[in-house]
Amino acid sequence: MSAVSQPQPDLSRVSDLLRSGRLQPVRRLLHALQPGEIAHLLASLPPTERQLVWGLVEPEVSGEVLVELPDEISDALIENMETHELLAAAEAMDTDDLADLFRKLPETVTAEVLRVMRDQDRRRLESVLAYPEDTAGGLMNTDTVTVRADVTVDVVLRYLRLRGTLPEHTDSLIVVNRYERYLGLLPLARLVTADPEHTVAEIMVREVRGIPADTPAAEVASIFEQLDLVSAAVVDESGRLLGRITVDDVMDVLRDEAEHNLLSHAGLSEEDDVFSPVLASSRRRAVWLGVNLLTALLAAWVIGRFQDTLQQVVALAVLMPVVASMGGIAGTQTLTLVIRGLALNQVNRHNTRWLLGKELAVGLLNGLVWAAVVAFISIVWFHNLQIGAVIAVAMVVNLLCAALAGVAIPLVMRSLSIDPALAGGVVLTTLTDVTGFVVFLGLATLVLR
Repeated sequence: MSAVSQPQPDLSRVSDLLRSGRLQPVRRLLHALQPGEIAHLLASLPPTERQLVWGLVEPEVSGEVLVELPDEISDALIENMETHELLAAAEAMDTDDLADLFRKLPETVTAEVLRVMRDQDRRRLESVLAYPEDTAGGLMNTDTVTVRADVTVDVVLRYLRLRGTLPEHTDSLIVVNRYERYLGLLPLARLVTADPEHTVAEIMVREVRGIPADTPAAEVASIFEQLDLVSAAVVDESGRLLGRITVDDVMDVLRDEAEHNLLSHAGLSEEDDVFSPVLASSRRRAVWLGVNLLTALLAAWVIGRFQDTLQQVVALAVLMPVVASMGGIAGTQTLTLVIRGLALNQVNRHNTRWLLGKELAVGLLNGLVWAAVVAFISIVWFHNLQIGAVIAVAMVVNLLCAALAGVAIPLVMRSLSIDPALAGGVVLTTLTDVTGFVVFLGLATLVLR
């Protein structure tokens, strides 16, 4: 993730400059922005203007910009780029960013990039590409600064002065043994304040463990959050140092997770382009609209089974949406909490029973309170004690079912390797609607006819 240097440019001003054909001011504006800011600008423009601005991006930063863009946008830009442009984009990139770009490039281009790379850089890149991009190994950068535990602080300081520069976001040096196995961290703050005669072993931090390369990215982000890390070592199964992860990579993970959770509830992907073509957008959204239609038809079929009761007691048709709506809201609250708990590894098989009991108790309490309110309103409105009783019982039952579904649905979906954030809402709405209608109309049929 690129550092923020200044506020984002005014989109309307950029659009006005493009429409007037004044490209030089846009070029100067882009030159003053960081790659992440350029990516944000490109993602905020319609396709025609986006292509114009992309043509003004300097080749030396174009690779970093492509990495920052959603897949749909970067794929479209890459498709229209010449091979020499893609090769220029890949030059002078950090290993972790280059690995991200490699996963988007055509094989012919990646083969050419590997051919012209130095052997050491090629080995570093291949070590990152060996791991899935959503793991610690896929996030890591192989550019590390290591020291031995048996050398003195004075030796380390002289080594750093000879080296001259440090990789970005370096807050600690990594301590390894002669076999490159990870031992701990040497914070720069301790290094510069320690007695020069002390050894690294005397002042190093041993408590921060290396992160295994196959650790999921979400778990890596959780480790950084819990330990307040700026950087962390990545190790293989034998503890050998492979690279390091820095906080900017973790921020990308957190941003992607937040976008995923937000858009998944609507059946969308965080990689979708806001300005994608009409047909492409329609095709993606049609799938979940179709699923929703099927669930709505199921609810309508349930209502149809009680058509005779509805014709006799019109008040039921008026009150019926209340039961379904209250169940849907209560279920969504529980579902959201459980999905969040799963994402943060707070919910597991050891505490699921306690969580279910707690949510059922919350559902029962809220059901009793709001059932009394709705029953009172119904009695005053329709002057019918039986209708008030029916809707009260139906609401309590539906809120209990909503609590049960809100806990069970994400757990079952996770066990089936289905993303609960993507499909949980649709299933929950169907269950609460159908349950509410069956209980409400079923009781009404028994009591009022």
